[in-house]
Amino acid sequence: MSTRTRDLTDADWWRTAVVYQVYPRSFADGNGDGIGDLAGLIDRVPYLARLGIDAVWLSPFYPSALADGGYDVDDYRDVDPRIGTLAQFDELVAALHAEGIRIVVDIVPNHSGSGHAWFQAALAAAPGSPERARYVFRDGLGEHGELPPSDWVSHFGGSAWTRVPDPSSGSGRGGQWYLHLFAPEQPDFDWSNPEVREEFHGILRFWADRGVDGFRVDVAHALAKDLTEPLPSYPRIARDVLKDDGTDVLFDRDEVHEIFRGWRKVMDEYDPPRSAVAEAWAAPSRLPLYARPDELGQTFEFDLVLEPWDAAAFRRSIEVALERARAAGASSTWVLSNHDIVRHASRFGLPAGTDLNAWLLSQGTSPVEDRERGAARALAGSLLLLALPGSAYLYQGEELALPEVADLQPEALEDPIWERTGHVEKGRDGARVPLPWTADGPSFGFGAGGAHLPQPAWFGRYAVAVEDADPASVLNRYREALAVRAGLLAGEGVRFVDGREGVIEFERDGGWRCITAFGAPAELPPGEVLLSSAPIGAGRVLPADATAWLRDPA
Repeated sequence: MSTRTRDLTDADWWRTAVVYQVYPRSFADGNGDGIGDLAGLIDRVPYLARLGIDAVWLSPFYPSALADGGYDVDDYRDVDPRIGTLAQFDELVAALHAEGIRIVVDIVPNHSGSGHAWFQAALAAAPGSPERARYVFRDGLGEHGELPPSDWVSHFGGSAWTRVPDPSSGSGRGGQWYLHLFAPEQPDFDWSNPEVREEFHGILRFWADRGVDGFRVDVAHALAKDLTEPLPSYPRIARDVLKDDGTDVLFDRDEVHEIFRGWRKVMDEYDPPRSAVAEAWAAPSRLPLYARPDELGQTFEFDLVLEPWDAAAFRRSIEVALERARAAGASSTWVLSNHDIVRHASRFGLPAGTDLNAWLLSQGTSPVEDRERGAARALAGSLLLLALPGSAYLYQGEELALPEVADLQPEALEDPIWERTGHVEKGRDGARVPLPWTADGPSFGFGAGGAHLPQPAWFGRYAVAVEDADPASVLNRYREALAVRAGLLAGEGVRFVDGREGVIEFERDGGWRCITAFGAPAELPPGEVLLSSAPIGAGRVLPADATAWLRDPA
C-alpha cells in the first residue's frame, strides 16, 4: 500500500487530475489467455500507485463481439467474461480507492453492439414497433427499398446504412435499413426516444452505485441527429467542416446539450458528484458548451495530437485550450496519446508532415523513425503539459516512451478500419499492442502465454522491469514528475514569458516555471531546477527537445 492520502471526497479532483488510460485487453493478462483482464489490472494496481496517478480511465470492458475493440457494447451493466466479472470489477474499485486512485469508465452512448438485447428485439420486430424506435430504422429508397435511405457514410468507410431482412417474410426478403455511423455491428440509438434517455440514466446510476467516480463519454457530439423526412444529404465525415450554429445534420446539434443536462442531474445525485469528460469534435466556438457546469464539466482537447513538434504550434493550441476552459468555467484536458492515434513517441520521431497512415502502410519503413529523438520529444512534451493548469490524460505505455508498432501484418489486424476501407487505412492496432512488463518471456510479461496482438522483438528494451531498474529511464522521470507536480500545483494561473524563438516558457502560481526548448538549446533563468527531461548542460543550458521545471529565486 502507498502512503498517499488523497481525499476521495473532493468534488473538484478532476480539475487537476493525472488520469491514466487503461485499454484493458492490452494492459495485463491475469489468466494467460492472451487477453488483458481485470485480474491482471488488479495485480498491477501497485504499479499505478507508484507511478503517482490520480485516476484510471478504463476503456470498454463490457460484453462485446469486439467488432470495434469493445466499443460495440452488448450489455452496459456487465463485464465481458473474457475480461472478468462484476465481483472483480468491485475488487478493482476497492483496490484503486485504497490507493487514493479514482476510476473513470467509458460510456458508449451513440450506439450499442449488434448483440445487445434491444437490437436483437428490434430485428425480430416489425417496422414502426417500439423495439425499432430505440434505434434509427428507415425504409430504403428505390422502387423496392433497395437503396440506402440517405447518402450518409460511416467513419469506418462505406455506407452508414445496413439492410435487414423483413421479419414478416420467411424468404429473407429485404426490409428496412438501420443507421450505424461506425461499423455495421454498432447500430446507432435514436436519442429522441425518451426510453433511450432513461436507459442511460439507469446505466450511469448502476456504475456510480458501484463506486465509479466519473465517466468518459464516447462520441459525445453525435447523439442528436436531424432525422426529419426526407433525410438530408450528408455525403461525408469531415471534422473540419462542421457547422458552428448547432444545425449540423449529424454532429454537435443543439439538442445534444439537453441530453447532457439530464446526465448532469443524475451525476449530481451523488456525493461527491460524479465527473465526466466528453470526447467531442465540434467547431472551436462550440466545444466549451459540453464542459459547462450543468453538462459534462470537461471536454478533451485534441488540438495538440494534430500539431507537429513546434513551439509556435504548441503555444497556439495551448492558449486556445486555456481560453476554451475559461469560457466554460472548466479546466483544460491535455492529451498527446490514446488508443485511437499513433503514439506520440513515434509521431515526434518522424519528419514533420509525415502522412501517418502511409507510414503505417509502409510497415514503418518510410520514412524511418528516429526513436531516440521521438522519445526525447515525447518526454519533453509530456512534462510541458503536466506543468500546465488543468488535468492530463496519459495513455498506457507512454510512461515507457513506447513507440507505435507500425509493422503489424494484415493477418494480425483487429481494427475494422482495415477491412471497411478496403485496405486503404491500416487502423489503430499499432497503439494497442499489449504492454511489455519484462525483458523476455512469451509475451514480455503481459501474461503467461501469447498476446492477442503480436509484440515485436524490440519490445523488451521498453519493458517496465528494464526501465524500473534504470534511474534515468523515462518511467522514472514520469514518477518523479508526478511526485513533484503534486507538491507544486496551486491555482490555475499561467503567465507566458515571450522573447525566445523556439521556446515555450511560462510561470505558474506558487513561484515556479516550465521551460521547453523545441528547436535549439536554451539557457535557463536563475532558480532551482526541480526536474528536467534531459541533463542540463554547462552554463545552465537546456538541450533541444527538453523540458525543465524551475523554482523561482526567492
